[in-house]
Amino acid sequence: VQLQACGGGLLQAGGSLRLTCVVSGRALTTTTMGWFCQAPGKEREFVAGIMWRGGSTHYADSVKGRFTNSRDNAKNTVYLQMNSLKPEDTAVYYCAADPRINIRLSIYNYWGQGTLVTVSS
Repeated sequence: VQLQACGGGLLQAGGSLRLTCVVSGRALTTTTMGWFCQAPGKEREFVAGIMWRGGSTHYADSVKGRFTNSRDNAKNTVYLQMNSLKPEDTAVYYCAADPRINIRLSIYNYWGQGTLVTVSS
């Protein structure tokens, strides 16, 4: 299983970005996916996730109402639409597949390479 994340960039506060994670080697319809972020000097933390069964989504409190996690099964791709971005959202964002314990813990079997999001004030 390979995950290829992209879409990061540099933008001003209040702007929007869409991160993309293309999954190969496993169908999304059988894979729970997560997004995590890691800011400099901080632990990797949960941002959002989407369940394989039913496609229900989960979000960290800090991004609820601003971020939307979705998937396109035909393209085997998950997306993280990030709106109303804040400087504190600055981090490297990772997509991950197949959690070992639950969707919010950063213990997954597969990880993408990360994409940097920088939000200036």
